[in-house]
Order: sequence, then C-alpha cells, then structure tokens
Amino acid sequence: MLRQRVITALVMAGLFLAALALLSLPLLALLFALLIALGAWEWSRLAGFNAVPARALYVAVIVAALGALYLYCRLWDAPQREWVQPFLGLACLWWCFALLWVKSYPGSALMWRGVPMRSLMGLLVLAPAWLAAVYLLSFPRGGILLVVMVLVVAAADIGAYFAGVTFGRHQLAAAVSPKKTWEGFWGGIAACAALAVLLHYLLPDQVSHVGLPSVAAVTISTALASVLGDLTVSMVKRESGVKDSGTLLPGHGGVLDRLDSLCGAAPVFALGLLLAGW
Repeated sequence: MLRQRVITALVMAGLFLAALALLSLPLLALLFALLIALGAWEWSRLAGFNAVPARALYVAVIVAALGALYLYCRLWDAPQREWVQPFLGLACLWWCFALLWVKSYPGSALMWRGVPMRSLMGLLVLAPAWLAAVYLLSFPRGGILLVVMVLVVAAADIGAYFAGVTFGRHQLAAAVSPKKTWEGFWGGIAACAALAVLLHYLLPDQVSHVGLPSVAAVTISTALASVLGDLTVSMVKRESGVKDSGTLLPGHGGVLDRLDSLCGAAPVFALGLLLAGW
C-alpha cells in the first residue's frame, strides 16, 4: 500500500509541475476547476445526494460559483487584491467555524448534518481553495508560490507521519480521526518551522523586506490550516459513514482525499502573503 501511495504521489507531482511549466493561467484555472469538479462530485455523496442527476446538479452549482469568482475577480488579468482579499478573509473565517465543529464533534453534527448545510460546507471548502490557487498564479513567480504552498502542506504531512509513528501516544481528535496524535501534529509543525527558515533564506531580492517572523507565520498558519482541512473532511466522511471519498487515485482514495489539506491551506497561504506584504 505504501509503495502504491508513493508511486501515485510521484505521478501526481510530475503532472502538477508539468502543468505549471507548460500551461497558461486560463488553462491552469480550467484544469484546477476540473479537479474541484471531481472533488465536488465526491462531496455530493458526502452531502447526502445519491441520485446521479442530483449529484451532477451539485457539481454544476460549484462550477458556476467558480465561474462567477473568475469573472468578478478578473482572475485572468492581474486581479487587484481588493477584489480577492475579502473572499480569502471570509474563507479563513469559515475555517474558524470548522475548527469549532471539529473540536466539538460528534455533538456539532446536530448543526450541520442536514443535506443543505453539508452542501454549503462543500462550497466553502472547495471554491475558496480554487480562488486562492488561481490568484497565486497571477503573482510574479506564481507557479513557484503554488509549489511552495504544496511543499508546506507536504512537510506538515510527512513530519506528522514520522513523528506520529515514532512518538505518537495522545490522540489529536479521537472522534474524528483516531490515528492522528498530538505528537504527530507537533512533528508536522516542527518540519514546517524548519522549512520556513529555508524559505526565508531563498527569498528573492524583490521581497527581501519580508522578514523571517512573517515567513514563519505564513508557513505555520498554512500548516495548521492544512491539518484543519484534513480533519474537517474526515469529520464529514465519518458522519457519512465512508472511509474514502472515492477510488480514483490508487492508494490515496478519491480526489477529495488529496485535496482536503490543500483546501484548508490555500486561502490561508494566499491571505498570509498579502498581509505579509508580498
């Protein structure tokens, strides 16, 4: 299983880097929208839709929301931060609510287990992540910024895995994801703190005014958000009685199982860059 997961991860990483190198911003926005649409298809089942027409309609609503964001924020043409930042701020506010629900699960399920609320949760998880990713690509060296965000999420995940396997004793969120531990959590944060030092050292001259505290704050807050994204999707899957969101990716489950951490991280990372003065 581990070998299969590694092979799938390497293939996905290669395709991701190739897309960043070869595709224009509009095509990348379309490609990312396709990934979000696949995630929305999987989320529709978690939301409680069983009939294919209902699930397809849910995907159409999510895609329409992406299109509205693309047009409103003028994402194809160096969008102004004033158009995008409010949406990123609202997304971060939503993740604060998600944290409260994760902490109080299963009691919190009384507030969101209905189909309408779970449907709205899917929109709030998926759409801001797409907006943040496409917005990052509009920056100078936007592709590198997106790679950095993925590296932060990967560092948090890998650090948590090895620290959890080696030292894990105390459960982080027993009702949501019993295998996650506080020791693993802190291992992931430590890995991201080390990565922040390296990233600060590698900053280009154009952003040399961004200090190590700002780089560390953005990196660690992104790592925290990635953990929350993972836990939030795990919470909804547990409430829906499923282990994986799908079967598309060998060894990984569904698309949503790979997007969950990134969905939490992306808006926090993008907003953090703006606040840090990038």
